[in-house]
Formats: sequence, C-alpha cells, structure tokens
Amino acid sequence: MQPGTDEEQWREDCAPRRVLELFSTKWTSMILHTLHVRHDGTARSGALHRSLPGISKKMLIQTLRELEESGLIERHTLDSVPPAVSYALSPLGQLMVEPIEMIYEWARQHSGALDELQPRRTSRRRG
Repeated sequence: MQPGTDEEQWREDCAPRRVLELFSTKWTSMILHTLHVRHDGTARSGALHRSLPGISKKMLIQTLRELEESGLIERHTLDSVPPAVSYALSPLGQLMVEPIEMIYEWARQHSGALDELQPRRTSRRRG
C-alpha cells in the first residue's frame, strides 16, 4: 500500500478483489466469452458444452450456477418436452464481457510473448 492512500481501497471486500474473485475458476471468462461471441449471449447448456473443449459437464454446470448466483448470467427454463434450460448474459454479464474481450484481444496480440513464458507446474499447456 502506498502512503497516503485511502485505507478503504485495500479492504478484503474492495471492488477489485470482488472482481478477481469472479475469475477464481479458469472457466468463468471462457463461458462468458463463449456466450457472447459464439452464441449471441444466449445458449443451452449442451451447446455451451460443445463450444468449450476440455470442460467437464460437471464443471460447466457448477460454473454456470456460480455465474447465476453472482448475477452475471440468467437461467431460463424453456417450455418444451423434455424441459430444457438456456443461459443468457445478464445486463451485468454483458458489461463484464467488455473487459474480458479486451484481455482476450491483448492475449492474441501478444501470443508470442505469452508462448515464451514458462508454464506453471499445474498448467495443462503443452510445452
């Protein structure tokens, strides 16, 4: 902390920490990005699952529930046989997609530099 800064800005529940908490799982940004870019903001869970290689169905559902609880997506039950569920970006989720897309664009522009980084021990990145 820098001398003279407002102590409130550094609390455990400050806004920047709450935003970073949203991204505590690796799939949060990918699900929001995929809903936005590949599905125009709304998709059924099966379509989302097919759009996200590497995610298990269990992890997808768990992350969708967390995103719904946080207010970033909305869950809609469709009146069909058999009953189906779709997920849509909420107004807050649509706002959250903006910085995610900026980060993804930055990553595409700097992919070479990112490739030179050493993978973390827990990374699934191929070396």
